[in-house]
Amino acid sequence: MVYEEDQQMMMQTSSNSIYNTITTTTDSAFLDDVILPDFSPSQAFEPTRKRKSADDPAPKPAQARKGDGRNRSLVAKKQTGGKKKPSRSHGSNSSCGNGKDGRWAEQLLNPCAAAIAAGNAARVQHLLIVLRELGSATGDANHRLALLGLRALTHHICPTPNTTVSAYTFASAEPRFFQKSLLKFYELSPWFIFPNTIANFSILQVLAEAKNYSRNLHILDIGVSHGVQWPTLLEALSKQPGGPPPLVRITVMAPATDEAEIDQTPFAVGPPGHRFSASLLSFAKTLNINLRINYIENHPLQNLDAQVIDGSELENLIVSAQFRLHSLSHKAPDDRTRVLKLIRGLNPKAVILSENNADCGGDFPTGQARRVEFMWKFLDSTSAAFKGRECEERQVVEGEAGRALVSRRWMNEGMGRWCERMREVGFAGEGLGEEVVDAARVLLRKYDGNWEMRVGEDDGGGGCVGIWWKGLPVSFCSLWKLAPVID
Repeated sequence: MVYEEDQQMMMQTSSNSIYNTITTTTDSAFLDDVILPDFSPSQAFEPTRKRKSADDPAPKPAQARKGDGRNRSLVAKKQTGGKKKPSRSHGSNSSCGNGKDGRWAEQLLNPCAAAIAAGNAARVQHLLIVLRELGSATGDANHRLALLGLRALTHHICPTPNTTVSAYTFASAEPRFFQKSLLKFYELSPWFIFPNTIANFSILQVLAEAKNYSRNLHILDIGVSHGVQWPTLLEALSKQPGGPPPLVRITVMAPATDEAEIDQTPFAVGPPGHRFSASLLSFAKTLNINLRINYIENHPLQNLDAQVIDGSELENLIVSAQFRLHSLSHKAPDDRTRVLKLIRGLNPKAVILSENNADCGGDFPTGQARRVEFMWKFLDSTSAAFKGRECEERQVVEGEAGRALVSRRWMNEGMGRWCERMREVGFAGEGLGEEVVDAARVLLRKYDGNWEMRVGEDDGGGGCVGIWWKGLPVSFCSLWKLAPVID
């Protein structure tokens, strides 16, 4: 497998050549518009070009700017085969399904990535112009994907230390608005609440099987829920026969915040100083639950051990790893296996692993095409979730997701490979109980009908529960216990 840093090194000469060609053949005004397009949150709601409603004819291409010396509308017309630009429909599900013919943004982004790899500066420039014409922070999934993909490709050509694919991300949001956006997304989309629900029910299943309610419960939180996952679990614990455990501990492995944003895992980093502990502790008090929350700041997961998490043999330790472990591969291919071995060394009662079900490896064009396809599923599903409504909450969630197109850490693997890794380090798949599966199925019925759940499919007997959007895999959830030692 070729990893992102190797790709960057192999393509440095090609990218420099493309950048030098473009900068020497265009005037500065044109370069600002095509290579480094401006974007700010306000532009999403006060665009420079007048948007047409869904009932209006397709918008006409923008006129060439003074001093361009180029008719940009002709370029756009040539690229789309002389057809009108796709209209920016604002319907709840206006992205033409998952048929490749309706996903025109990918038909521009993927050839552009291939042209970058081939060093074809003229084709790169041509496609970037078309993407600039069609990309928009509003409209259907194609227009939004075109904008996010455009910024990812231009960053690949001309990287800067702290540039992300969008200026509108979790880390840049005001803390209260960040919390509001996160809760809104959980309400409208099962993207994260589905795996979180399975994780919570799995914890209850493990405790019931342990039949030792007098032990403390210790959860190692390696996730992206920012505390939203835990109130439901605490409420369920308070209703357990015999009452909750004497002490519930949540140890949060906080992601590093001192790295460049380009290295940060999408959805993992919130606004500076944001902490959910105060509100969660207050909620636990109303339930008469003795809760303790501990943060481990800027500690590499690669150095995880029992001393770091202050583990004890007198507690039920459960590890909840949600959408974070895939970020461990960009520097060393074996980091994921190494961390799983360290988790195995903690002797947990169980490990709950949830990850994106997408293989994004390969060379730059291949890996980028897989990322673009995954991003399509996200944007298409949020179109349905928000019913086409343009709102700031959707903007910040999509801006955060868009960083997966450019993040050097977003090098995911498919469900099958994750299950292999877990078995390699000494875990055995534990089938999820009927109550867990039924609860997940009931939850999914609340959302758009294009979501579906699949159990135990292509996981090598791991008993995984997968969530799919329009017949395409999105993520999976799995429960693991220590494999028996065979003498």
